[in-house]
Amino acid sequence: MLVQAATHSIGTSAEAILNGVGPERFRSTSKGKQITRSGVTARTKRAGRKNSTASEKAAQPEDLTDGRNPNSADTIRILVVDDHPLFRHGLVQLLNSEETFSVVGEASSAPEALTLARQLNPTMVIVDLGLKGPSGLELTKSLRVEFPKTPILVLSMHDEPTYAVRSLRAGANGYVTKEEALGSVLVAVREVIGGRTYLSPGRAREVISNVVLSKARPGATPTDQLTDRELEILERIGQGEEVKAIAEALHLSPKTVETHRAHIKEKLNLKNAREVARFAVQWSTARGV
Repeated sequence: MLVQAATHSIGTSAEAILNGVGPERFRSTSKGKQITRSGVTARTKRAGRKNSTASEKAAQPEDLTDGRNPNSADTIRILVVDDHPLFRHGLVQLLNSEETFSVVGEASSAPEALTLARQLNPTMVIVDLGLKGPSGLELTKSLRVEFPKTPILVLSMHDEPTYAVRSLRAGANGYVTKEEALGSVLVAVREVIGGRTYLSPGRAREVISNVVLSKARPGATPTDQLTDRELEILERIGQGEEVKAIAEALHLSPKTVETHRAHIKEKLNLKNAREVARFAVQWSTARGV
């Protein structure tokens, strides 16, 4: 009964909203020319107005929203964070195809995303879980602290329920795999903006099963014992990264990474760093990480 309730269709239709009015265009009018002092002055003033108008137009940002006003109170202003340019471009086009959605910013890293979020104050943020450097999970936590009321939708290449659970615990309002993103992201955005948590029906079933099984059989999934940071480091070890490279990517000291690796070894009951590396490779390969 719990699974059926959670996997019930959760999409709702958003009301149509009128487009905003685009920026006003400036025009100059010219009058008859006279070879007089006043005529020269008038032409000089008109030239000044034209130059001023050209400068104002050049200062305006490129219009990427088909004439919509991203500052309208009815427009859902979205910041997209993904480090895969082709996927991000396709996602932005899809979002901008909706009349009431407007992508106001794009970022490819967590630091860039935080800077843009502070500058743009978006209605919501869409975050790729697998960002290089600080992960999407860490970004989600930072956004939730700094912008507690801003909805966050996480996109991920992982179809493991543990990532969805961790994303929701980090403060995300929804979780969609990239495999299904282009088919369900519009519904997900509407749900999240509407104050509801979004998981696709199949993902909701897996997440609930994962949580129920974890409570019934503690430790059934060994990696559930790991913290988010430890899991991130385990993934990177499984991808063949050395301690120094992991430290640089995550902005940590090598000693801190080694401490996390020691905790992983203890929690997974492994004997040494070599066994940690072997487990990490097997675990990552099995999940397509």
